[in-house]
Amino acid sequence: MPEELTGRPAPRGPARLPLLHPAQLDGERARLHAEITRGPRQAQSSVVPLTDDAGRLMGPFAAMLLEPRIGSAVQAVGAALRGEQLLGPRARELAILAVAVRRRSHFEWLAHEQAARAAGVPTAQLQALLDGRVPDGLDPVDEAVVVATWRLLDDGELDDAGYAEATSVLGLEALAALVWLVGYYAMLATALATFRPDGATPSAG
Repeated sequence: MPEELTGRPAPRGPARLPLLHPAQLDGERARLHAEITRGPRQAQSSVVPLTDDAGRLMGPFAAMLLEPRIGSAVQAVGAALRGEQLLGPRARELAILAVAVRRRSHFEWLAHEQAARAAGVPTAQLQALLDGRVPDGLDPVDEAVVVATWRLLDDGELDDAGYAEATSVLGLEALAALVWLVGYYAMLATALATFRPDGATPSAG
């Protein structure tokens, strides 16, 4: 990754959650591992990492194995959000990184920085996000996405003025997609901060 970026979120501390090798999984956990690694996510695994070199699920996917029935539903929501077409890849990655900054999510930033670059977000705009600023040079849709994301996270809602602004630029359906996207990645950030699978990796148990 380019060294000119500063202020990326750092791990919050030592890992609390062991990463499990596929051979250690059975039943629902094995099925969930297969859902994540062999499903539609596999095509994006070169940009957003799913597993380490040993095939162990990383980041929020590792936490999903704790309760695989719920984890399966959670990852299905993520798959649906990844496939939506209303926001587009650039706006979607900007929203995810905006969540990562506000929630200080190390894994989310590292996982999606390269996806954002691939979607055309330049270094200067990434640095502005890290600095807590709405980047210069965004088109109206991308700017509305970043502004609305931070308002949702900071205030827990959009006030009347913010709602009118977001719907006038994005439209109601795209705003709905953004609200679900922000909620999903904020939930993942909470799981990552709680279980710390992205800290210094403990030995698998």
